[in-house]
Amino acid sequence: MEKIVIALGGNALQEAGKPATAENQLEVVEKTSEYIADIIEQGYTVALAHGNGPQVGRIVLQNEAANNVTPALPFDVCGAMSQGYIGYHMQQGLEKVLRARGNNTRVVTVVTQVVVDREDPKFKNPSKPIGPFYTEDEAKTLEAERGYAMKEDAGRGWRRVVASPQPVEIVELDAVKCLMAGGFVPVTVGGGGIPVYKDENGNYIGTAAVIDKDLASERLAEDIEADALVILTAVEKVSINFNKPDQKDLDTMTVAEAKQYIAEGHFAPGSMLPKVEAALKFVESKPGRRAVITSLDKAVEALKGHAGTTVK
Repeated sequence: MEKIVIALGGNALQEAGKPATAENQLEVVEKTSEYIADIIEQGYTVALAHGNGPQVGRIVLQNEAANNVTPALPFDVCGAMSQGYIGYHMQQGLEKVLRARGNNTRVVTVVTQVVVDREDPKFKNPSKPIGPFYTEDEAKTLEAERGYAMKEDAGRGWRRVVASPQPVEIVELDAVKCLMAGGFVPVTVGGGGIPVYKDENGNYIGTAAVIDKDLASERLAEDIEADALVILTAVEKVSINFNKPDQKDLDTMTVAEAKQYIAEGHFAPGSMLPKVEAALKFVESKPGRRAVITSLDKAVEALKGHAGTTVK
């Protein structure tokens, strides 16, 4: 029985053009769950990971808007909140779909901390925007009063920026392994995990950062000894020369080809690049491992090699 990690993209949680309400998210999650249930019913042992970009951004926005009524929560706490409510919806949606098929597999959300290195160079140059837009004067005030790093964002205003460090260790890894061994589907490393570092006493301390969810999913896949990493996104296949007349969709990529395409700049940072980097890292970690990048509706076919892009 193959063990796989499925990293869900934003389109698995939200539908473009619809209000970002909790009700709409649950509706989309239920549709997504039909595809995940198809994979589970093929006999795979599954762990689920997901992004949280829009959700944590809205939580931060709500905190900032209400800070004259109640103190704003730190960013790591907002990340934990997003893991909880997205996981709750995934538990509801996937169990509902499975139950309708006569399958009593249980889904459990693990509020997951991921250790980062305090000396990671990304902390010296924070670049990941979070939260609302501010005027320049408001940004300067936040820098002075709260110590935020603020940057101007493409002429649209100023935003807080945080680091995006590499994931080093998953704190709740043993719990995730126990759940999988017990037949549960764990939802873990949500939004890349809550970034924490170890202090001199070995305690975990939350920090304001965003870990890329594809790289965190790759860390999870390595650490649970998964056979395959499945990265789901909005397109069926990885392409080179994307959106150009000579665009070419790829059925497979070798490690060497993936490295060449990255060097040639074919993949956009913050979009396809981290997905290809995560796939490459996983495949290189141990002989026989494979990674698949595809769309949600092609996931089952892609695992069989009949769709998507396989990196091997």
